[in-house]
Amino acid sequence: MSKPFLPYGRQSIDADDLAAVRDALTSDFLTSGPLVPRFEAEFAKVSGARHAIACSNGTAALHLAALAAGLGPGDRAVVPSITFLATANAVRMTGAEVVFADVDAETGLMSAATFEAARARAGGTVKAVLPVHLAGQCVEMAALVEAARRAGAVIIEDACHAVGAAADTAAGSELVGACSHGGYATFSLHPVKTITTGEGGVVTTADDDAAGRLALLRNHGMSRAPEEFTERDLAFDASGAPNPWYYEMQDVGWNYRLTDIQAALGLSQIAKLSRFLARRSSLRARYARELASLAPLVSLSPTTPGSTPAWHLAVALIDFNGSRQTRAAVMRKLAEAGIGTQVHYIPVHRQPYYRRRYGAIDLPGAEAWYARCLSLPLFPAMGDDDVTRVVETLGAVLKSVSH
Repeated sequence: MSKPFLPYGRQSIDADDLAAVRDALTSDFLTSGPLVPRFEAEFAKVSGARHAIACSNGTAALHLAALAAGLGPGDRAVVPSITFLATANAVRMTGAEVVFADVDAETGLMSAATFEAARARAGGTVKAVLPVHLAGQCVEMAALVEAARRAGAVIIEDACHAVGAAADTAAGSELVGACSHGGYATFSLHPVKTITTGEGGVVTTADDDAAGRLALLRNHGMSRAPEEFTERDLAFDASGAPNPWYYEMQDVGWNYRLTDIQAALGLSQIAKLSRFLARRSSLRARYARELASLAPLVSLSPTTPGSTPAWHLAVALIDFNGSRQTRAAVMRKLAEAGIGTQVHYIPVHRQPYYRRRYGAIDLPGAEAWYARCLSLPLFPAMGDDDVTRVVETLGAVLKSVSH
């Protein structure tokens, strides 16, 4: 019997998840109802956040945070080139311009130094910086926060890979999402992430006013709070009571709401977060031990100082030239053996849209990362023997030509 296909990532859905969604489907609410604020409260607990604002997906979370940070035409924001398209696109969706930063060739992460280099290349002020906690491990935040403070830049953490991670700050270790730097953190709840709502996202912040603005922007810019009404002749009756149908549009907003169905799944998933994180950590540690047998052709991307990762990806760095095989050939051979892999990511500064807008940019760290990275299967339902299978198959594929 052939072995089951191992994708690079997969959701973990159990009977309790199915029951939670079934209960939501038989309730009075299918769109946004009472489960959404319950989910937000639980997410705030696991991210150390004062406020958690749920939305429709991780891209929406990035867009909302960029809007709440005040980005707009004439502004610039620094984004690492190694990330998904959405990080840069969220900046452009506000009308602001992107300044691409280089990354460390071994971790794929932006640093305070590469942020400063991007800011110098921009030749002027930058309003925001969007560090990406790639693969579930954190940018060295203490140094970046200080660099951003000197630059007067708001920090918007792209933590879409990093639910449950922690980073060292000036005040000690802090959960990603606590936002003691005064900015924002954004999360994705896509199926391959550590916990899922099917599709979904969250923005966290410690700023009370910003939280209110985020909630407004995710719902058409519309408010039903009487204390916020400005058109009193329309809003209130002769007795001063608010008219029961009344609402006001305070700003241009979007339909970025999460549904109760999604929140039900999210609540069930959050209850298992610590178990998911522990299993992912154990699997990645096994990769680290077993991939040592494939050195020097293969190494596992190292853990950054000051990071307590929430591993979303297990990224192998492979000397494809040394193996005398292309990455595409290696991926195809692995797929034929029932092992799925992926590349995280094509440097965004090389995408046609951004090349047309900003021209050619030399970012050697991003190029070096891209040339070697390959994400191996990592999800909680994997067994230890699955890691061994992946490593042994990868070794056989690489050595089939090189020896």
